[in-house]
Amino acid sequence: MAAGQIAFQGEQGAFSEVACGLYAPSLTPMPCATFEDVFEAVTTGTAAQAMVPVENSLAGRVSDIHHLLPETSLHIIAEHFLPVQHQLLAIKGADPAKLKIVRSHAMALGQCRGIISRRGLKPEIAGDTAGAARQLSESGEDDVAVIASSLAARNYGLAIIEENVEDAGHNTTRFLSMAGQPDDATLKDGDVVTSFVFQVRNIPAALYKAMGGFATNGVNMTKLESYQRDGEFTATMFYADIEGHPDSKPVRLALEELGFFSSSLKILGVYKADPFRKGRA
Repeated sequence: MAAGQIAFQGEQGAFSEVACGLYAPSLTPMPCATFEDVFEAVTTGTAAQAMVPVENSLAGRVSDIHHLLPETSLHIIAEHFLPVQHQLLAIKGADPAKLKIVRSHAMALGQCRGIISRRGLKPEIAGDTAGAARQLSESGEDDVAVIASSLAARNYGLAIIEENVEDAGHNTTRFLSMAGQPDDATLKDGDVVTSFVFQVRNIPAALYKAMGGFATNGVNMTKLESYQRDGEFTATMFYADIEGHPDSKPVRLALEELGFFSSSLKILGVYKADPFRKGRA
């Protein structure tokens, strides 16, 4: 069973399911209620992989994931960038001029402010985009619209009132494929990303000194984010992405120096860089 499934958070028709279909077409998407359930499905062997969103070009990081990553035993095996195209949906036969309310996930509503304002719709927050679509198909409300994917429209028999209603054409979500066993890229694989979490020692200038090794060894750090751990203001955890393989000399030396000033360091994955990165460089 595990060999054929890829777990994602949300209901059928979610953008995470869209990502599953594009990047893991040989696996059957497995909807899960929470991100914890997604990780648990792979950990227990119910699913072979997980597809999780980590950041969006407009809304920033998906905070829930970053709090789960340090504790998980899963490994990042790939990254994928999905251009997000939102659709304005309603029940079939609804009069677009009589729509009063629009429901969707808070992030989707925030990415589609233009059409909400232009049509004079009252936004209402739903748990997720696909769930809003399902609920509308069940209720049959003819004065309510939802913002969701075209996959959700097909799944729940809704009409697309207006296509691609996102405010920005560059709206893109970065996903990570994760599995129970590592599948690290090699030095011969070309452009590689290494992701890790670390906690600096509680001493003056520890972060500054820890970052020095990346600068002196010419290693490009593409992401560095901080968050508090266990509610302690003196226990800051950092998530980082860097370009390069840990077996290359510059990265090896930079990570060694990072280790001198860190109380913990965990490599989450070493994987090929998505070609999307170069396209947006």
